[in-house]
This record gives sequence, structure tokens and C-alpha cells, in this order.
Amino acid sequence: MAEFILEIGTEEMPARFVPKLAAELEEAFSKALAESMVENEGVKCYATPRRITAHVPSLALTQLQEEETVTGPPVRIAYDDDGNLTKAGLGFAKTQGVPEDALFRMETDKGEYLAAKKVVGGGKTVDILPEICIKSIESLSFPKKMHWGNYDFTFGRPVRWLLALLDTDVVEFTLENLTSGRETRGHRVMGPGPFSVASTADYFSVVRDQGKVVIDPVERRETIVAEGNRQAEALGGKIVWNDGLLEEVANLVECPKPLIGDIDPLYLELPREVLLTSMQSHQKSFGVEGADGKLLPHFLTTLNLEPLDVALVKKGWERVLKARLEDARFFWEADCKVEFNTWLAKLDNVVFLGPLGSVGDKSRRIETLCRKLAETLDQSKSILPGEIGQYAKAGRLAKADLVSEMVIEFDSLQGKMGGIYAQRAGLGEIVSKGIYEQYLPAGPETPVPSSLSGALVSMADKADTMAGCFGLGKVPTGANDPYALRRCALGIARIIMEHELDVDLETFLKDAQEAYSGVKWKVEQGEALTKLMDFFGQRLRALFTGQGFDTRVVDAALGAGFKDIRTFKARLEALAEFSRGQDFEQSVLTFKRAANIIRKQGDEVGEPLTGNYDTDLFEDEHETAFGTKLDELAPRFDDLWESGDFGGLFGLLGELRPAVDGFFDNVMVMCEDKDVRLNRLNLLKGLVDRLGRLADFNALQV
Repeated sequence: MAEFILEIGTEEMPARFVPKLAAELEEAFSKALAESMVENEGVKCYATPRRITAHVPSLALTQLQEEETVTGPPVRIAYDDDGNLTKAGLGFAKTQGVPEDALFRMETDKGEYLAAKKVVGGGKTVDILPEICIKSIESLSFPKKMHWGNYDFTFGRPVRWLLALLDTDVVEFTLENLTSGRETRGHRVMGPGPFSVASTADYFSVVRDQGKVVIDPVERRETIVAEGNRQAEALGGKIVWNDGLLEEVANLVECPKPLIGDIDPLYLELPREVLLTSMQSHQKSFGVEGADGKLLPHFLTTLNLEPLDVALVKKGWERVLKARLEDARFFWEADCKVEFNTWLAKLDNVVFLGPLGSVGDKSRRIETLCRKLAETLDQSKSILPGEIGQYAKAGRLAKADLVSEMVIEFDSLQGKMGGIYAQRAGLGEIVSKGIYEQYLPAGPETPVPSSLSGALVSMADKADTMAGCFGLGKVPTGANDPYALRRCALGIARIIMEHELDVDLETFLKDAQEAYSGVKWKVEQGEALTKLMDFFGQRLRALFTGQGFDTRVVDAALGAGFKDIRTFKARLEALAEFSRGQDFEQSVLTFKRAANIIRKQGDEVGEPLTGNYDTDLFEDEHETAFGTKLDELAPRFDDLWESGDFGGLFGLLGELRPAVDGFFDNVMVMCEDKDVRLNRLNLLKGLVDRLGRLADFNALQV
């Protein structure tokens, strides 16, 4: 076994490219080795802004050998009438590299074919690696590739050197003007090189000790965190870490050197969100907070070198950040002089989405929806009559900060600044929280709003966008979802479930449609509402199958309806548990039979089935037992449904099934007597109506 290293040296790449390139190279190289039948103990890739490295610590020096049978032309074509090989037969032998006498006939499903056995593999790994390296490099993807010089080869950034070593030997290959060798380069300032690497065993030490490069992104991240925490603790504080920014910073540098700088305490008068955004967005720096959670007059940045004069570098960073903070203070002071009504008036001149009017129109629709939601939930969520107007006001003011100076400069603070300004204006917690949390959840991994007002404003905002887009026929197709409607649907569903909101989804979406006025729709509103509900069903299906629920179980739960999303997950979990029971398959067959009879025979009786039956028309003891059991369980079913005990409800089905089986085994539903037949169908209808509230048993294929 041998050790192999490939290094692709480039000009500095954007931080967002770095981790993706390491993952892609690792996948491509592993796949290529497997396809080439070269045994190895795994590929590990590392990346910095200036290099991507593939490391195979243990690699076989020769390919595996395998004997395989290859079929050629049909025998009738491979041989002539005299039994001699034709051109087709001879060509097959030549192509496969086997002597003519090694060919044989093989019977297949399609008839008799000429065949040969040949040994594949067994070549030297060093002869195979050049092609693997080239293909792996060419497979790397970028948002946009670039040319340099007069070369045809394209890459995310110009490639400057290639290193490829198998133990002590160079694996030579050429990529445009570059030929692989044993030279690497280090940090552009602290260890530029080039450095000659004698063997793969020396590579990592050369890069670290001579090149001054930390090649492992995990180590770079850990260095930043450990050193940042150490410096902050010396000042009596701790770093306000941001995972996304930390990942970016770790991939911006090759030699991380954390440094804490100072800011003027007067800037601490700015809201925490403004300070952190100024540091993070423009300077890629982290805030420092004290034990009380308040920000301290310091920030942490990460240098990409060991400075000769730390004080001078520190002063430079402080000067640049001060300019950003001074801008933020100017915007803050300017916004604090403006009243919300001024911003609301400006919203009427900001276009929301083509025919859907202005953002001012949208804010009035959100106000209407928030009021209706608050009125719907007043009892279940203990909303006082005087508070309903506050929820509506939160909706009306939700978009006001879009025209504020601060949000125009720092768009990531939209919503948050509105909430801060509302709190400063004394508008109360319902209004300020509702505005502050309106954009949550921002994705599947982000939390939903913590406050009820934030939940209602977020739902209203998302439903308004969805109703407008579906009315205009702007439905997501494939991966195309420019208005993030999938995220809107999942956000609404998560909010309803996690806040346990007793909201009828269809009614809520219809209210969102009706909040619009004067819009010329491309899709009739009834049709758009149907499509909206189907869309929500698809998103719920994707959500729960993604969580590991069986697809057929999810489909069965959805088939019973999902207007009440609040209890949908509990019903789904109970159905999933029921599906793991020993009698599940037989229960499904029994209840599907009842549903099928109603579906197929219900239209033939000449009058609608009501589910009401007359016990005086029962003629058979099994029919009587079924009806008696159904009557006995009906109150318990309603009580369990009211309390949301879906596990108990599926337990009732186990009690009911013997009576249903007895009915089917001994009673003919479609008998001659019209009244008895109708009564029996209504008896089954009463069963199916209850079952249909729990699950669509026809979707449960067993």
C-alpha cells in the first residue's frame, strides 16, 4: 500500500467555494478509485482559499483483477454456414483481446450469443492516477467558471500549481500549461515558497511549518474559537459567536490569528442588533458580551497573518469599524426622529408584486388577517377584547421599517428594527414582538416566532403572499420558487403546530384571498384555493416523509384531511404506531372493504347516504352486534376526538373490527329488500364517516 496526495493550487477563492470544493473533490476521487478497482482506505480532502488537497493515506499499487464474461454478436451473425467466424465474430475477438479459440457460445434470454471470458484490472495504480486526477479536477463545479490567458481550461479561479505524489514519486499529468510536480506554495506573505516536497510523508509538515498554512478547516475554526474565547475571557467577556460567519471566516484565511479590537463606548447606545450587524456584515467580526448579556466595547476579528506590529494593525481595524458604526449611529438617530405614520405613507409608493399593489396595500391586508386570527383564537389563546386591536396594529406596522434609513442600509435587519422602533415608541409588547419576529421561520432549521403576535403576523404575511401568487398563477414548478412559497407554506404549518393554534387552514387561506380587492386575477379564486390546499398537502407530505414517516401512512393521514394542522401530527403519529401493530394489515383490509362498498354502491341506492340507521330493520344477529358496538363506541369516539387522543381512537378500531368482520362474513349488504339494503349501507356509512376522520384507509396499500 502507498500514500497519495493531490494538491490544486489556485488564486484566492471566495469563502463560500471552499468547503463545497473539498466535498466535491472527495466524492469525485473516491468514486473514480472505486470505478478503477483500486483498493484504498478512504479519501480525505482539505481546502483553503488557495488550495484543494486530496489525501489517500493507503492506496493499493495495483488494480484488483476480475474475470468477466462479455457477450458479443448473436451466433447466427458470428459464424457463417461453414462454422467459420465472420467479420463480426473476428472483430469481437479482436476488440476483447482474446484468441479465437477462447470464444464460446452462451445461451441468454434473447437467444444464443458469442461470448468470451477476459481478465480486467491488474494494472499499475501509478498509470491510472493521472487520468483520475484530471477527471476529478474537471468535475469540480462553480457558479461561474473563468478563463485566463489563452487557455481553454476553465476553473473558479486561475490554477497556479499542481502537486501529485505517490509516496516519493511524482504522478505526472498535464493540465493546459501546468504539469504536476512535487512543488507546493505556502502562505502568500508568511511562507510563499515554493517548497519541494520529498514525499507524501513530508507534505503536511512542509505546508504547516514552512508554508505557515493550516490546511484543515476544522482546525482553523477551532483555533479561532479557542483563541477568541481566551482573549475575551481576559477582558471579562465572551464572544457572540455566529455559526455562519464563523464558517465563512475559517474559509477566508490560511493562517488564522484572532485579534480583539476596541470600539468607543458611545456606540453601545445603539441597539445590539445594529452593532452586531455592523460588525458581522461589513467587517466579518464578532461582538463581545459581558456576563449580563450586554455588549462590551470590543470586537473580535481574524487576521490572515502574524503582524509585525499588532498595535498598528489593531488600530487600522478599529478605524474602519468606527466608520461603519458612525454610519449606523447616523441612521439610528435619523430614524428615531420619524413617526410610523410617515413610513406608512411611503409604503404606498413601494411596489409589492406587480398587480398585487403596493407594500402599503399588503400591510393593510396583513392588518385584516391579524385581526381575524386574533378574533378566531381569542378564547383558546386567552386574547382579551382590548388586545385584538394590538394584534391588528402589529400587522399594519409590520412593513414600516422597510423605508427606514437603517433597513435601507442593513436589509438583514428588516422586521427587527421595526420591532425595536415600536418598543421605543411605547407601542407595547404585542406590537413590537409581532413586528420583530414576523420573518420567522426563515427556513426549516430556524425557530418559529416565540410570541403569539409574531406567529400571527408571520402567518398573515406568508398567507397574503401565497394567496396573491396563486391567484396570478405564479405556482412553483420544479426547483423554481422565486417567491419562496414552499418556505411560506412550511412556515405556516410549523407555526400552527408548534403554537397549537386552533385555525382552520382552508378558512384562513380564503380570508387571505378575500383581503385583496381590485386585483384582476388570472386564476379563479375557488380554483386557486383548491390549488393552495393541494400545495399545502404536498409540503406536509414532504415535511413528514423527510422526518422518517412511512409515505403510505402520511398519505393516509393527509387523505383524511389536514385543515386542522394543529392536530395533524398527533393523528399521523398515532396512525404510524397503529401501522406497526400485528393486526394492522387485516384491519386495513376490513375497513377498506367498508369504504369501497360505500364508494361503489352508494350512488346506486337512489338517495344520499346519511350514516343514520334504524335498528328495527336489523335482520341478523351479526348485523345487530355491529350496530350495537358502533352505538356503544360513538360517544367514546367523540370524547377521544375532542381531547385529541388519537392513540385511543385507533385503539377503538381494534375493539370494533371483530363486529365488522362478523358483519361482512355473515350479512349480505346488497340484499333484495330496498329498505334493508339502504339501512345496511347507512350502517357502513356511519362506520366510514368515523374512519374517514382518522385516515384514508384506501391509501394504506398492504
